[in-house]
Order: sequence, then C-alpha cells, then structure tokens
Amino acid sequence: MPSYLGDILASHRASARDDRRDLDELVRQAGALPAPRDFAAALKGSGIACIAEIKRRSPSAGDLGLDLEPDLVAKEYVAGGASCLSVLTDEQYFGGSVEDLQVARDASDLPVLRKDFTVSELDIVDARIMGADAVLLIAAALSDEELARFHTRASVLGLAALVEVHSAEELERALHAGALLVGVNQRDLRTFTVDQDRARDLAARIPADIVAVAESGIRDADDARRLADAGYDAILVGETLVRAADRTAALRALVGHPVTPR
Repeated sequence: MPSYLGDILASHRASARDDRRDLDELVRQAGALPAPRDFAAALKGSGIACIAEIKRRSPSAGDLGLDLEPDLVAKEYVAGGASCLSVLTDEQYFGGSVEDLQVARDASDLPVLRKDFTVSELDIVDARIMGADAVLLIAAALSDEELARFHTRASVLGLAALVEVHSAEELERALHAGALLVGVNQRDLRTFTVDQDRARDLAARIPADIVAVAESGIRDADDARRLADAGYDAILVGETLVRAADRTAALRALVGHPVTPR
C-alpha cells in the first residue's frame, strides 16, 4: 500500500509489535476509571452536529497550528456550538499528543474522540486510560477480524467507535462488524485528495438507525447544508476550523442545518 496511509500504518504497526505491555492489566486499570461521556448521543438532534477537530498539522496540508493551545481552541469550539471534539494524538505525522487530548477534554464538558491510527487492542485501552470517550477505527487499515475485535473491545470499555469508511464495500464491512457510528471520509487516505461527492453518494446506504458522520473537505455552510440534506447527523471538521480567523463564528455557520431523514 504505497501511500500516506501505508506509511503511517507501517509506523504504527511496528510500534505495536514492540509493545510488550500486559493487556489484561491495562484493561483492569481502565475499568477503574469514571465512565466516558456519551459520544454518539451528543451527535443526535434535529440539526446537523459538528465534531470539531484540534489538529496541529497533516501530511497533506502541512502546518496548521503548531503553537495552538488545545484548551483555548476547545473553548472556542464550545462557544461555536460543537457537540464533540476530535483531537489528534499521532505525534510523528500530525504533531499531536496525549496531552493535547487531555488538556482539551479538561477544558470542556464535550465528549472527545481520540483521532489516531488504531492498530491494536492496546491502542483502544490506551484511549480509555488517557480519557478519550471514542476511538477511530479505519476500515481500510484493518482486517475484518480486527475491525470486529476492536469494535467489541471499545464497546466493552464503554467507548464509542467511529468506524471510518471510504466506499460501499467498506461500509458493508463496518456494518457487519457491528458499527453504530459510521464516518464517511471524503478524503482518500492513500492520496489525501478530496471527493466532495463521496459522502452524498454513500448516504442512502447507511441505515437510519446508524449515526452518520461526514468527514473531511467541509469548507463552509453550503457544504454542511448539502450533507444535512443528504441525511448526515454530523460532520467532522478540522482544517477549516483550525485555520479560521474566528473559529467560533466559523463553527456557528456549520451547525444546526435541518437533517433530512435517510
């Protein structure tokens, strides 16, 4: 898989192979923690919700805000009407950190997605221990067996699992694995190009009882409105918000558009 995604996954899988920590012991530690915030429930409403992302850089866009302060950005997002936060914790490729997630979560009452490349059950337990309320499972990065096993592990730990897909085939795999929260990424993670029609093309295939999230390439109120018309419950927006001169105002323009039932 010669691509951005392939390079990133190779790095994460190499780290996972070297990780000798005891899974059962970490699960016991996670089980003693307070219950996570309800990520999926926060996205349900009459108007389109937003998972507002805190991201310092990306392989495709370069530096977005290396010196941003996660607590201040989180507060701007709360003021703008965000329903949830997404925080990058990948350091090598996105400049994120566990500390970014913890600082952002402490600054608000919103549920928080750990945005990273999950390749092992230890990644999921780590997310629970660091304070995340949801994890990202990328269908293109995982086998059917991994997708189902990781989804089950997240559920047992009380975490929501946002299962990210890029095609009808991946959507079927996600649903077969038990996904209740599906994200359609309009960005091809192999090339990082954006297809603005991808989310709308797949919307009708997502069952009505699944929380549907459109991800990437969402620039303005018109984009958000079109996705709400297509039946998406929520959007995940990063680069547009991080780069905005007024993040609160930019977010307010994206949320609340009436969602058409799928």
